[in-house]
Amino acid sequence: MRRLLTSLLIAAAVLTSAPAFAMQVVPPGNRHAEQPDVPGASVRRTKGTKTSFDRKYEKVHDLLASDHELIAKIKKVSAAYGIDPIHVIGAIVGEHTYNVDAYDRLQSYYVKAASYAGESFRFAYNGEDVDDFIKRPQFSECNGKGDAYTLWSCREDIWESDFRGKTVDGKSFPNNRFSAVFFQPFYAGQTFGLGQINPLTALMLSDLVAKVSGYEKLNAKDAGSVYKAIMQPDISLAFVAASIRRSIDDYKEIADMDISRNPGLTATLYNVGNSRQRAAALAAKNRAAGETVWPEENYYGWLVNDKLDELERLL
Repeated sequence: MRRLLTSLLIAAAVLTSAPAFAMQVVPPGNRHAEQPDVPGASVRRTKGTKTSFDRKYEKVHDLLASDHELIAKIKKVSAAYGIDPIHVIGAIVGEHTYNVDAYDRLQSYYVKAASYAGESFRFAYNGEDVDDFIKRPQFSECNGKGDAYTLWSCREDIWESDFRGKTVDGKSFPNNRFSAVFFQPFYAGQTFGLGQINPLTALMLSDLVAKVSGYEKLNAKDAGSVYKAIMQPDISLAFVAASIRRSIDDYKEIADMDISRNPGLTATLYNVGNSRQRAAALAAKNRAAGETVWPEENYYGWLVNDKLDELERLL
């Protein structure tokens, strides 16, 4: 039922686009006067490493300010995906302020990536490979989907409606996200690399990244290649830019909202994901309200907008 409602919501949002809902440019800045609450897990993780969000922000800011090679790569990849580089800066700053600590220099990311080279990984849950899991009949409606983004989004929707927190064919499944259950074999919540890309997100964006950047398409059967892509800084940056491009396009196509001038919103979507569903929910809210309801930033995006002048000077 949840899958059906999600699909209908997205379809309705697209089909009912009309002059009454003509494209609107989301204003710059934050909608919230004060920063929304930071999740407890992020607070505990930061305290556990005996640091603070302010110190982590300063560390990633200093890294970006001193690494001219990295800034040049951010500008180049942003141009390739048709986005302002401040969006990529915002995503990196948010991840390294609230989720992980930044390394001292770009080369450290290459070294970290190399430490995973040759390791054997697989995407599975309780002994069942994800490639076998998606062959279950519940996923048959996803067969024939034309691109990786639509295909894996469909599979994610089916996980939510048919498997999450349920027992199916005698096997119980956790009440957790598809990406956390099948695509994080080390521990829940783990993401990797400069852009802290989730493996499922990488699979969704694989077609776009292959088309624009020329990297090989990813396959869930080869988990090692997925980790290589998201750990290597150059490739990881392409996925960061592709993720932001996808969010901007989803909001344009589904919600008739142009969020490209608000880095706090693209950073928020980079943090929370599911831009298709969120754009559809916003479109439905606007139709019901009969007036403009703007998308709102979360704690992560709020920081990016709050520090925007300072971050733009990095470019």
